[in-house]
Amino acid sequence: MRRVIVIAIICGSLPAFGWGPEGHSLVARLAAAHLTPAAAERVAEILGPGVTLQSIASWADQIRRERADTAPWHYIDIAIDKPHLDMARDCPKGDCVLAKIEDFKKVVVDPAATAVQRKEALMFLVHFVADMHQPLHCSDNDDKGGNGVKLHFFGRDSNLHSAWDSGLLGRMGKEDELFSQFSRDLTEKQAKKWGQGTVEEWAEQSHKAAQRVVYGKLPRTPAGEPVKVDAAYERMADPVIKNQIERAGARLAMVLNSTLR
Repeated sequence: MRRVIVIAIICGSLPAFGWGPEGHSLVARLAAAHLTPAAAERVAEILGPGVTLQSIASWADQIRRERADTAPWHYIDIAIDKPHLDMARDCPKGDCVLAKIEDFKKVVVDPAATAVQRKEALMFLVHFVADMHQPLHCSDNDDKGGNGVKLHFFGRDSNLHSAWDSGLLGRMGKEDELFSQFSRDLTEKQAKKWGQGTVEEWAEQSHKAAQRVVYGKLPRTPAGEPVKVDAAYERMADPVIKNQIERAGARLAMVLNSTLR
């Protein structure tokens, strides 16, 4: 299993998490645009006045230092050389992202849960559906989910996980511009199509993206030297990131619409 480690990224030294704040915000904004009126009303009721999906999208990362027990909930380690997910093998203790999504879906509608418990469950749910669409949160190559792969990232020292969390996305454009583009492409028809399936199937799709592109297209480099991320790799990565964020928005909307009826 990977460990939370400190890494250097563009804005300084921060923990390696799932999508950075920009990615989580984009997923939440896309999902909010595809909520049913009933689900939107329940979300507002649970979160409280003035609180939006976008504003709480990164909350689960912000509390990881003080609540270390939640760290394994953000990912599932599916070995990169395995063709499929196996919950008994990959989530034996039930503390991975897929198991927690199912757990918090139950809490958010549990009449016996307190208002605080329901709010936390919703905030975790929003974050974890997004997290599982970052390919390195559903994959591992004995490298702590890419944290152990050193990169030379456009003039800066980084690692593979950090590059996919925020480094590559940060080079794609400003959040509002990306949201306009992504929301235009995520039509109701497309959102409905991508909202189908199970979390296990979604995890396998993320895992395949890691196999094909994240690791599969990574430039070769001599052992012990940082991998130099070049423009060719970036061109292959960008469409995957866009696709994964749009899928996450559609699927988060589906989870909330089906849970908060």
